[in-house]
Amino acid sequence: MKTKLLFSLFFSGGLTLFAQQFLPHRCLTNEYSQHLEEVQPGTLNSISSAFELNRDLIRSATYSKSGNEYIIPVVFHVVYNNQVQNLADSVILSQLQVLNEDYGGTNADSVNLRNQFFPYRGRARVKFVLATYDPDGNPTTGITRTQTSVESFSNNSMDPSFDDLERVKSSVDGGKDAWNTNKYLNIWVCNMAFTYNGITIPLLLGYAKPPINMSNWPVGSVPPIGDGVVLQYQTVGRNNPSSPVVFGTVSIEFYGRTATHEVGHYLGLRHIWGDGDCNMDDGITDTPNASASSETDCDKTKNTCTDNIGGLDLDDLVENFMDYAAEDCQNMFTAQQVELMRSVLENQRFDLTHDNVNSVTKMEYLTAQLYPNPVTDAFRLETSSAINGVVELVDVAGRVVKQSLVSGAHSVIQVSDLNGGVYTVNFEGRQITKFVKM
Repeated sequence: MKTKLLFSLFFSGGLTLFAQQFLPHRCLTNEYSQHLEEVQPGTLNSISSAFELNRDLIRSATYSKSGNEYIIPVVFHVVYNNQVQNLADSVILSQLQVLNEDYGGTNADSVNLRNQFFPYRGRARVKFVLATYDPDGNPTTGITRTQTSVESFSNNSMDPSFDDLERVKSSVDGGKDAWNTNKYLNIWVCNMAFTYNGITIPLLLGYAKPPINMSNWPVGSVPPIGDGVVLQYQTVGRNNPSSPVVFGTVSIEFYGRTATHEVGHYLGLRHIWGDGDCNMDDGITDTPNASASSETDCDKTKNTCTDNIGGLDLDDLVENFMDYAAEDCQNMFTAQQVELMRSVLENQRFDLTHDNVNSVTKMEYLTAQLYPNPVTDAFRLETSSAINGVVELVDVAGRVVKQSLVSGAHSVIQVSDLNGGVYTVNFEGRQITKFVKM
C-alpha cells in the first residue's frame, strides 16, 4: 500500500488561490518512517528502540562524554531535470559550510540566542567532509550529477506517495543509487515540486531516515537501502540562486538550515515540540515543550507550555534547529541533543566515523609531529587528535618494518632496533609523518 502525503487540491479555478495560501511541508521524516513501517513492519519499533537506547545512555550515571571530533563523509547526489536544478559546486560547498558551522557551534548567528538558553547550548563537534574516494576506491569530488527525465519526483502530483519520491534513490527509476550507507552520508538533491499552468509549488522541503536499532530488527529481513537525506533543491546552501521562494504573499528564504534539520533526524533527533501538544515531548530534557511547531516566523515571546528546566518555565525554543521557525531564526542545538547525536555515532552509525577507509576518515585530517628527528632510540609522537590502534613504520621500499600500538594523542615509540634510514609513520593505511633514524 502506498503512503500518501497530506495535501489537498482545489479545483474549478481555485489552484491559484491555493498557491497563494500554501506553505510547503517543512519535513516529512515522521511520515517517511510510517512509510518504511508499511514497507517493512517493525521499522517504527526499531527506530523507537534506537532512540530510547541512546536517550537512556546519555542519562546514565556511567555515560562518558567523548571530546573527539567526528568526521562524517558526505556524498551529494544532484539529480536534475534542467540546469536550474543542477546546482553549482559553489552551492554544495556553501551547504557543507553551513553544516559544519551549525554542528561545530561556530555559526555567527549563535549570538542571537536568548540569554535564558545560553546555559543549554551544545556543540556537536561533528565535521562534514566531501568524500574523496567512492565505494570502489576511485577518487571523487563527493558530488555526483545525474540528469534525469523525471520532471519532479512528486510525480507532478499534489498527492504523491513515497514510492514516487523514493525514485530519486534508484538509478533505474531516474535517480541515483545510494553509496554504501554505512560509510557515507548520502544527501539527494532533487525537485519534488508540483507544477500546474505555470505555477510551481514545492510540496515539501526534505526528509531523512532516522537510525534504527539493528539488534531489534525483524529476523531475516533486509533494511531499506535508501538511508540518508532528501532535499528540495531550492533549500540547499546560502547562495542558492533559486532562493527565496515566493508562495503568494509569503516569501521563504533558505539559508541551508533544511539540511541541518534533516541531518539532525538522520542522527536521531526528534522535532522539538514532539509532534503533538504540551503533553508530548522530544525525549530531551533540556528542550522546553511547545504546543505546536513554529512556521515561518521567529516569535520569541511564545511560551505555549509550562516547563521546569533548571527550575524555570522557559519560553518556546524557536531558535532550535529541530523546530520549523524561519531559517534565519534557527541557531542552536541543546547540550542533550548533542549528546544523543554523538551517542548515535557511537552506536547505530558507528561505521560512518570509525575505521572508514572506503571514503574519508578522520585520519585524512590528522596532523602529527615527532621529536627528536633525526632519532636514535625513541621518538615522541604527537597527533592533532587522539588515535587508538596500530601505527606502522614503513621503510623506503614500502615494507612495514615495525608496528606499535598507540592510544591517545601522545605516544613514545621505540626504534632502537631499526637500521639507519628514512621511514614513514602510517596509521590506518595513510602516512601521517616521517622521520630519519640515525
